[in-house]
Amino acid sequence: MNELIRSYGKGLTTVFVTLTAFWLLILIILPQAFMLEHSLWIIDRDDQLGMKIDRAYSDLGLMEYDLNSKEGDEKTALQEEVDSLKATIAELEAQETDPPTVYGLQNYTKMSSLHFTIFVKSIVYALMVTVLALIVCYPIAFTIAKLATPQRAALLLLGLIIPYAINELLRVYAWLMILDYQGVVNSFLAWLGLVSFESKSWVPFLEYSGSVFVALIYAYVLFMIFPIYNTVDTLDKNQLEASRDLGASTFRTHWRVVIPHAKPGIAVGCIMTFMLSVGSYSVPQIMTRGKSGDWFSQLIYRQFFESQNWNVGAAYSFSLVLVCLAFILIMMKVFKVGIRDIAK
Repeated sequence: MNELIRSYGKGLTTVFVTLTAFWLLILIILPQAFMLEHSLWIIDRDDQLGMKIDRAYSDLGLMEYDLNSKEGDEKTALQEEVDSLKATIAELEAQETDPPTVYGLQNYTKMSSLHFTIFVKSIVYALMVTVLALIVCYPIAFTIAKLATPQRAALLLLGLIIPYAINELLRVYAWLMILDYQGVVNSFLAWLGLVSFESKSWVPFLEYSGSVFVALIYAYVLFMIFPIYNTVDTLDKNQLEASRDLGASTFRTHWRVVIPHAKPGIAVGCIMTFMLSVGSYSVPQIMTRGKSGDWFSQLIYRQFFESQNWNVGAAYSFSLVLVCLAFILIMMKVFKVGIRDIAK
């Protein structure tokens, strides 16, 4: 804080701190608190309540019909029963429209075995996407940062950035057209005579999770490349030359010199790729067409917008948030970096 005041003065520092606090409160803290609070709601709804109300209305109709034929004390007594039944109906309808709400962990603990399997599968798939993205992107980031000439590095970066000028959905649909049953790849295989469209002997890429992996890596490739590139770019080339002069192999140079220096960038890239992959809805939905099973993000969507069960949907969503937080802590532990290192 003192450094900010010395650099920008009290006025600008107050503006910066206020805007940051507002951003944290409105965009992070309040939405997460709202979701957590909803995930702990358990609505105590009586499943037989609708039948009870229908039966009560039926009895009320008969009693009101009998009321017209009664006189004297009988009519008075029956009128009291009618009034009592109307009060009961009003109470039942109030319970139906505004059921009592209690708090507990039932929304978390009642996850079915199928949903839990999908939850675990989605985490494993996101981890696989993260590992594959790291394997693919690390050589690219290192090449841009240390091996390519400035002109080639600029061209490579431009080639990576240009596709991101197109909407993410269009990029995913492009991969759908490439891997579809009669898409680009299968058309090329048919031209080679390896598959036949007439006999429907094409390769069903969309029925395998690998198609989702490819689309996810392509969709989020920059989130892995740029953090690694930024850290590798700060590595002194003299260290690489010294490593080679001392007889270290290429693998040993990367293992002992480059990767330790690039740990913050690798950690950030893995965190961003994992969080985006595990929470992605559009990519699995478009690429699989329901052919290779749901991802957990699709279950969350159904809880909110199809089942209208916002409490269970919030519990599922917050479970995913906890997994992402745990992954961040694991990455910080594995790469031995702190928040300050990641922020750089």
